[in-house]
Amino acid sequence: MTKFLVAAATALALSACSGGSNPFASESGGTDTGTDTGTDTGSGIDSGRTLPPGTASPGADTTIFRSEPTSTEGAYYGNGYATDISYDAKKDTFTVDNLAFDGDNEYSRGTKVSSLAGKYAVYEADEHFTDPESSKPVTQFKHRAIYGASRDGNAKFAIVRTGAYVGYGFGGFVYQRENTVTLPSTGQAIYSGVMAGLRDFNGAGGLEYTTADIEVAIDFDDFNEDTGGRGDAVKGSITNRRIFDTDGADITDDVIKRIEVENDITLRRYPTATFRVGPGVMDDNGEILGEVQSYYTDSTGASQVFEDGKYYAVVSGKKAGKIVGVVVLENSIDPVADSVRETSGFIVYR
Repeated sequence: MTKFLVAAATALALSACSGGSNPFASESGGTDTGTDTGTDTGSGIDSGRTLPPGTASPGADTTIFRSEPTSTEGAYYGNGYATDISYDAKKDTFTVDNLAFDGDNEYSRGTKVSSLAGKYAVYEADEHFTDPESSKPVTQFKHRAIYGASRDGNAKFAIVRTGAYVGYGFGGFVYQRENTVTLPSTGQAIYSGVMAGLRDFNGAGGLEYTTADIEVAIDFDDFNEDTGGRGDAVKGSITNRRIFDTDGADITDDVIKRIEVENDITLRRYPTATFRVGPGVMDDNGEILGEVQSYYTDSTGASQVFEDGKYYAVVSGKKAGKIVGVVVLENSIDPVADSVRETSGFIVYR
């Protein structure tokens, strides 16, 4: 077993991955636990942003690891609690520590849903744990994990959510690149791929899966440099969004219908989400951090915010050939709960 993130998954785990084993190796020889505050942005833009916890001294020539910031307040209590995520390629299992009532911490490949978007693997915790003294079964909470790895195994992400609490509950996400990056000084690049995620709820239990297409573009010429860092602009769009229950049934139309009825609006399809474009989102190390929104049109024809959130990503490769990242979106317009959160991971290629 190797510490997250692991070797590129074999054909058994992720059909999109190829090549040999490429075990995780942090810049500290595997001892970086991702507990740094994330305030060290290396040579990035001094824009007041705070990177997620992880690599303390990132650089263009280093491995970069990031994890979900920990929260102990309100509906977000439990964010970032998933730790020591590891993958066993021989058994095709995930191990996740620090989440209560998830069996013996080992997650097996999903039964009814084993992969999403044809690229990313799904894992689930045991439903029961046997009391070793009484031999009685202890019912466990529903936990699901999604894992993605690039074709060369150098870029990876994982997302773990619970869906068993009044608030969003306990879980987390991680993403990383294991190689270096060479960022162009001029020109533009466009990346495309698919993404997959988990929806959980504040004020209601349960989990749902999501998939979408994603396209990301970078302008390496503009914006101009700001306070000594890169000013590169990043735009992105998330389209063709679908929602599935944990049995794998497509429930997108049902979700859209209840939102339309409750809010007296017409959506027709789940809204496209777009990155907010502006300076200061990417640094010299290839790390990207920005905001993302989606919108709908109300009965007066005015545009209204449907979802609001953030995206976290890092560019990888000698020719800046791929990007790995996570998008977190939240809405309070879906009547199923007080608010709904969607956490999705992606790997896109030029």
